[in-house]
Amino acid sequence: MAPGFRDLFSRDSAAYAKFRPRYPAQLFEWLATLPAGRRLAWDCATGNGQAATMLARHFERVVGTDASVEQLRAADAHPNLSYVVCLAEASSLRSGIVDLVTVAQAFHWLDHAAFFAQVNRVAVPGAAVAIWGYARLIASPEINRLIGRFHDDTVGPYWTPERRQVEEGYRAAVIPIAEVEPPPLAIEASFTLPELLGYLGTWSAVARYRVARGHDPVELVEPELRQAWGGEARRRIVWPLFVRAGRWLGSGRTG
Repeated sequence: MAPGFRDLFSRDSAAYAKFRPRYPAQLFEWLATLPAGRRLAWDCATGNGQAATMLARHFERVVGTDASVEQLRAADAHPNLSYVVCLAEASSLRSGIVDLVTVAQAFHWLDHAAFFAQVNRVAVPGAAVAIWGYARLIASPEINRLIGRFHDDTVGPYWTPERRQVEEGYRAAVIPIAEVEPPPLAIEASFTLPELLGYLGTWSAVARYRVARGHDPVELVEPELRQAWGGEARRRIVWPLFVRAGRWLGSGRTG
């Protein structure tokens, strides 16, 4: 584990890899059009490599970095993808080699100024930066209501302050890019009820609740979700994506 890293996910790295939703291929097809070149993409705070493996379909080489050894042990493999344990704010990448820098559902955990200094150092002329996340899931009205109550009330006190950035779609963040409007994008999945419960179990607030109170809050909402689920084996779940991306406007390499 990298020094200075608050690790809220390593304990459940296998569940994270199994239950977190997968990003749509259209996102990466669009991202690949943003930089001038496609030699190297750097996926910061890569987690279990979901974004990195998709980037590997469009770039000659991809490096996924994360401060959690356990997350990287559970990460997906790809022939032109390599993983490195390090903070996004202290990358071991050489200067002036990266065409695209991405951060998927993790920008709120980073020290933005330190991270942008790293981007400035490693980016090539014409490089692009893409930062994205997903909003609350959408299912049926009753399931939406139960998930909302679970999010806000049951585990609400256990969200870190950084989580608000996700709820706001990173709109308040000042990112030095020539921003491009993304196409409409969403994650879609067909979930069983156990898969939905497994996904809820990957929330950082759930992990903090378990540590603080000694039991699993997902068990509290399961009976009501089971009733709302009805007789359906699977249900369609949608997570709208928000993306902030564009050409990097840094002022030249430092370091």
